[in-house]
Amino acid sequence: MCASGKYSSRGPALIPRMKTKHRIYYITLFSVVLLGLIATGMFQFWPHSIESTADWTLDKRSVHDAPLVRLPVSSPIPERGDLSCRMHTCFDVYRFVDEVGVPISSTGLSREYNDLLSAISDSDFYTDDVTRACLFVPSIDVLNQNSLRIRETAQALAMLPRWDRGMNHLLFNMLPGGPPDYNTALDVPRDRALLAGGGFSTWTYRQGYDVSIPVYSPLSADVELPNDSAGPRRYFILSSQTAIHREYRGELERLKEENGEALLLLDKCSNLSQGAASVRKRCYKGQVYDYPQILQESSFCVVLRGARLGQATLSDVLQAGCVPVVLADSYILPFSEVLDWKRASVVIPEEKLSEMYTILKSIPHRQVEEMQRQARWFWDAYFSSMKAIGMTTLQIINDRIYPYAAHTYEQWNNPPVVKWSSVNSPLFLPLIPPRAPGFTAVVLTYDRIESLFRVITEISKVPSLAKLLVVWNNQNKSPPEESLWPKITVPLKVVRTKENKLSNRFFPYDEIETEAVLAIDDDIIMLTSDELQFGYEVWREFPDRLVGYPGRLHLWDHEMGKWKYESEWTNEVSMVLTGAAFYHKYFNYLYTYKMPGDIKNWVDAHMNCEDIAMNFLVANITGKAPIKVTPRKKFKCPECTAIDGLSLDQTHMVERSECINKFASVFGTMPLKVVEHRADPVLYKDDFPEKLKSFPNIGSL
Repeated sequence: MCASGKYSSRGPALIPRMKTKHRIYYITLFSVVLLGLIATGMFQFWPHSIESTADWTLDKRSVHDAPLVRLPVSSPIPERGDLSCRMHTCFDVYRFVDEVGVPISSTGLSREYNDLLSAISDSDFYTDDVTRACLFVPSIDVLNQNSLRIRETAQALAMLPRWDRGMNHLLFNMLPGGPPDYNTALDVPRDRALLAGGGFSTWTYRQGYDVSIPVYSPLSADVELPNDSAGPRRYFILSSQTAIHREYRGELERLKEENGEALLLLDKCSNLSQGAASVRKRCYKGQVYDYPQILQESSFCVVLRGARLGQATLSDVLQAGCVPVVLADSYILPFSEVLDWKRASVVIPEEKLSEMYTILKSIPHRQVEEMQRQARWFWDAYFSSMKAIGMTTLQIINDRIYPYAAHTYEQWNNPPVVKWSSVNSPLFLPLIPPRAPGFTAVVLTYDRIESLFRVITEISKVPSLAKLLVVWNNQNKSPPEESLWPKITVPLKVVRTKENKLSNRFFPYDEIETEAVLAIDDDIIMLTSDELQFGYEVWREFPDRLVGYPGRLHLWDHEMGKWKYESEWTNEVSMVLTGAAFYHKYFNYLYTYKMPGDIKNWVDAHMNCEDIAMNFLVANITGKAPIKVTPRKKFKCPECTAIDGLSLDQTHMVERSECINKFASVFGTMPLKVVEHRADPVLYKDDFPEKLKSFPNIGSL
């Protein structure tokens, strides 16, 4: 029997067909699983809070509810990115508005005030703990009164949480007053707040409370003028201000007619278009000059009062190293509480403008050069930036609060001609400085050539000698020719001085590159190389001390009621002679630039006691006594006569006692310390083979 098969029109039925009821079951199951997955996904990615709350509800929104906005074809497109944006131009740091939304200032926070606040917040004066602060600087910009709404600004100040009638608040203002009267102080009511103002007169300045500050010149940030050397310049007097009262301009024109090319009278350029470029140009009879560069071509520059007493021209003039001639009656010069303006400017009453040329001609050339240097330094230190102005203001206030730690007159007014960063204080050196650098021998000489050459020859034998510097103190005689000098293995440099001064031995010459300095006279031929090397080794152990050979003592004379200098042999020492002594080069800087009172001038005038002055200085700084090394008690110079040696003169010894009393008076105390010990080499006195001793050749006296 043959089997039969059924064929459908779709082809052979290889898989049995699922029953209808089973298919419905599986479709339903698949749908439930799919819906579960969709619900889980919606829960994971739908925005929600991880904190459960009973009253949480979902605000149903639909895109169909959004308003329809039509964009005109002509709508502007934002700039891709303004690269010029800064905090003071594109971000309103602190903006007060009145009740209807109008700002109290038309300009917001100026770039200058932003720079000032940034400098303060980065300074040592700043604290972010309001409970510790004793001075508050509001972030309300009142630098320029022209941009302020007076009443609303005062209201904003009064709203400050710690205002308290302005107590302990400091406001900075450079452009006070406004038309028509132009008051010389900020018109904004400010209660008890301190005012750092840029245009004070004697009528509005509260002496010892307010601070007179300069009017900042925007050219300071845009133009960099080189620090030209002081001296004669192309023009004697220059006037560069453009908004001068017609009476003053008429007087200046008369001076120009009388003195010709010595006076350059500049004005605004009428043939240039207005803009930033025209601000930096000045003209005279069609000739155009670059401003402020032209100021560097004049010895004196006129600074006349304008509508306001304070003028930005003063800052430009100082930057140029031009001596300002200030004609502004009753004007309180910037920082005049601490700055000595007589050293950097000439102040002439307005009524004597016609006599200005004669007055300035009477000033010696050397004084003019000193004033030029001082003017430029004033600008560098106190006028060059908003930071410099702000820090100077805060320092003045700080000095009032802490007078015992206040800056001295010298610190405020003496240019730091010394690069203190180039020298380290021995008080903070390692315990033992390294031996490798060695020491620099500084030999002070006048005209004892033979003795000088012997000293050079002996010193050159010292193993640790790194350099030898000869200070030639004779202006009437030239040093010997190079071929005549002793041939030594270390560099030999001769420095010629301008004046015969004993203090020249302690000048911080650039040639001194080592930390250790050996000061030695040109007649000290008796010290051996062992003695000098041992002295250097002792100094390495005590780099903050004077380490020398012959010792001296100061005594109190009860009968005379004053100090006495003692050179006889005693058991005590309080000084060592710097005719041969090691010390740290840091003390050269202190001696030259920080010596109290007139001690240095007194030493140079009397040609005596420079060694006592150095002993006083080191003892006062360190509170320590000098260290005497080796037994030697006196310097013997067999070839020296009374004519040759200063110390052989009888009056020389009398003056030594006078020196001690004078110096003690200037220092206000007696800093010298007395000790009863000296340093000798180990095995020096022992009965031991000489060849086993490190320093066998130590002199006895």
